Amino acid sequence: MTGKQNHWVAAGLAAMLALPGGAAIAKDKDAWKAAKPAGAPIDCVQINAIRETRVRDDRTIDFYMNGGKVYRNVLPNSCPQLGFEKSFSYETSLSKLCSVDIITVLYQGGGPRRGASCGLGSFQPVTGAPR
Repeated sequence: MTGKQNHWVAAGLAAMLALPGGAAIAKDKDAWKAAKPAGAPIDCVQINAIRETRVRDDRTIDFYMNGGKVYRNVLPNSCPQLGFEKSFSYETSLSKLCSVDIITVLYQGGGPRRGASCGLGSFQPVTGAPR
């Protein structure tokens, strides 16, 4: 794929309400911490294979892939307001999102605004990550 790609990813209340059992997700907001590593981490994931994301806190994003695989990305440093806003964007000229790429927090109140920019970590396959 050529040219620059600009991707906006948002996870939040609307996504939770759209899922069956959304109330169950809200009840156990820390269940995501029980996910276990399921193999060696990788440096990149194919953008077109990302089905959805879940921002867990200021350092943790779960990437749900087509086919059911889940990759957890733990950022090397805390990314201010990521866990609160639960939305981010990224730009890449490749068809992959990699550990060397930068995400930018998107503030939702009063229209999308850009917040902190933070580096990604490696993509760790996990099992047991709830939606």
